[in-house]
Amino acid sequence: MATKIRLQRHGRKKRAFYHIVVADSRAPRDGRFIEKIGTYNPITNPATIDLDVNKAAQWLLNGAQPTDTARAILSYKGAAYKKHLQVGVNKGAITQEDADKKFAAWMSEKDAKVEAKKSGLANTAAQNKADAMKAETKRKESIAAKIVAKNTVVEEVAEEVAEPAEEVAETTEVVAEAPEVVAETAEAVAESAETSEETSSEEATSEETAAE
Repeated sequence: MATKIRLQRHGRKKRAFYHIVVADSRAPRDGRFIEKIGTYNPITNPATIDLDVNKAAQWLLNGAQPTDTARAILSYKGAAYKKHLQVGVNKGAITQEDADKKFAAWMSEKDAKVEAKKSGLANTAAQNKADAMKAETKRKESIAAKIVAKNTVVEEVAEEVAEPAEEVAETTEVVAEAPEVVAETAEAVAESAETSEETSSEEATSEETAAE
C-alpha cells in the first residue's frame, strides 16, 4: 500500500487549520487516514507547526511520500534531516550518538533562527506602533494649530466689526442728544427775545415819562 504524508484541512472558512497525517494515497484528502503526526496553523506569523519528528522520520524511512507542502514542513522541523542521519546510522557511516549530537546542534541553530525571527517581528510591530503614535500626535497638533489660527482670525474680525459698531453707537447718541440741544437753544433764544422786549418796553416807558 502506497502511503503519503499530506495535510488534512480543518477550520472554518478563511481560517484554515491543517492536520499532518499519514494516509493511503488512494484516500481522499480529508478522508480516512492511518496516523496523525502533527498540526499546521498558517494563520500565525511565523506559522505554528506541532510535529512528532520521530514518527515523521520513521514514516519517511518506511517509504511514505510527502506532498510538496508536507515536504517543506518536514524539512523545516528537521524530520527530513533526522531521516538522513538515520540512513547513515543504518549504513554504519556514523554512530547513533554522533547522529543525535548533530541533530541536537541542528535543532539548536534552528530554534535560534526562529526566536530571532520572532524577536524581529516583535520589534517591527513595536516600531510600527510607535511610528503610528507619532503620526497621530502630529496630526492632532496640526488640527489644534489650525483651530487656534481660525479662532485668532475670528477674534480679529470681531474686533474690526466692533470698532465701527462703537462709532455708530456714539454717533447715534450724539444724534439722540441733538434734539435736546436744539430745544435748549430755542429756549435760550426765546428767553433772550423776551428780555429784549422787556428792555424795549422799559425804554419806551422811560421816553414817554421824559416827554411829559
